Amino acid sequence: MCTDAASSFEPKIRVLLVDDHAVVRQGLRLFIEMQPDMQVVGEGANGLDAVRLALELDPDVILLDLMMPQMDGVEATQKILAQAPKARVLILTSFGEDDKVFPAIRAGAHGYLLKDIQPRDLVQAVRETYAGKTQLHPDIARRLMAAVSGEAPVRPARPTALPVELQALTEREREVLAQIARGMTNREIAEKMVISEKTVKTHVSNLLDK
Repeated sequence: MCTDAASSFEPKIRVLLVDDHAVVRQGLRLFIEMQPDMQVVGEGANGLDAVRLALELDPDVILLDLMMPQMDGVEATQKILAQAPKARVLILTSFGEDDKVFPAIRAGAHGYLLKDIQPRDLVQAVRETYAGKTQLHPDIARRLMAAVSGEAPVRPARPTALPVELQALTEREREVLAQIARGMTNREIAEKMVISEKTVKTHVSNLLDK
């Protein structure tokens, strides 16, 4: 009884939803507010809303679409983080193309998910983002791996040299990225590499930071 009473006073994760489709926002709100540890503190329909509400409401996690009127998600992310560097932006979009993914990551987004994600995985991603960990959809990880490994078009370089992006990664980080690109979960990677799942998550966070 006391445990239940104590848990009811634990702070909830405060989520801001920004998407130009009202039906998407409604669906996200209904599902998020079913979670005992989360609450939706506001909704926006474009990037301008995202910036304004992020500063007004100071949410823990901002679920942000990319393609929106007035200001897109990349520009909104840049403006939010310029004024609130500790903000945690989690991109949730239908677009997985390189010209959408990489600008969002460079803008400082803490994660990039596609809207085909399972609801249970989405709420877990929100929790992980709140905890300061980065999140990548497996398809996005594969694109990132292709880019840094030289499979994507890059500027000519010495034949024996690793791409500049890959040189910044440790051997362990490159191995983790390769497994993510194959669609493996954190748990599967941990088992394959004989390390803890927590260590895998740390490597993923370091990958996105770099």
